[in-house]
Amino acid sequence: MSPLPEPAETPVSPRLAVSQERFLASTGSPAVEWTIWPGLTPYADAVAFMDERVAGIAEGIAPETILLLEHPALYTAGTRADAADLVDPDRFPVHASGRGGEYTYHGPGQRVAYVMLDLKRRRPDVRAFVSALEHWIIATLGDFQVRGERREDRVGVWVRRPERPCAPDGSMAEDKIAAIGIRLRKWVTFHGISLNVDPDLGHFSGIVPCGVSDHGVTSLVDLGLPVSMAEVDGALRRQFERVFGPTRPSSEIDEDR
Repeated sequence: MSPLPEPAETPVSPRLAVSQERFLASTGSPAVEWTIWPGLTPYADAVAFMDERVAGIAEGIAPETILLLEHPALYTAGTRADAADLVDPDRFPVHASGRGGEYTYHGPGQRVAYVMLDLKRRRPDVRAFVSALEHWIIATLGDFQVRGERREDRVGVWVRRPERPCAPDGSMAEDKIAAIGIRLRKWVTFHGISLNVDPDLGHFSGIVPCGVSDHGVTSLVDLGLPVSMAEVDGALRRQFERVFGPTRPSSEIDEDR
């Protein structure tokens, strides 16, 4: 069999789902390592961890990994970021991320999940992988009776806000609750998703989030659901296993965090 062509350094921007099927690893693959870092993690530390872990996964010496964390307040710029969308460049640090997409915000109260999976063990289909990420987020929101939805012309996961005035075109108001931005190296994914649990929504005003100016942002707490980060983590893990397969706790405990 000919080897798969490798998208050696491919930033990816999500599009409308092409499939909602499960995205399981091949039979006999080990469980995905599930890691949670407490506190606020500097962005550079997370990137360094991803670089090392992705290299190990590609070489077959490290497990597929999900890393959950929170960052201090910052903005990241994807490969399609428009400088005009950085409204307040001096407000928070800005990091070039290398992932697909445009500008986004990370900060306390937002659960970031960095997803390091080997698509050669699963399906070398990037669009199906992004669809599976969307399905994971939507299923997680469903655990809290929140209906998340995809949009063909907008990235991320959205919720309808019928209690708010309609948009200028007469359509129902909508807010973004989760973002997706990934990158591939030798068919191993990194970067991932962010879900707004209880961030300061005012911090999003320093950018045009993901280049979308006609809609707002929301969070679970903003929707009237005072859930804890631990509750969200439990739902994320439960729904991840339904979509991607089994996980195991991390064998690495960083006592300095």
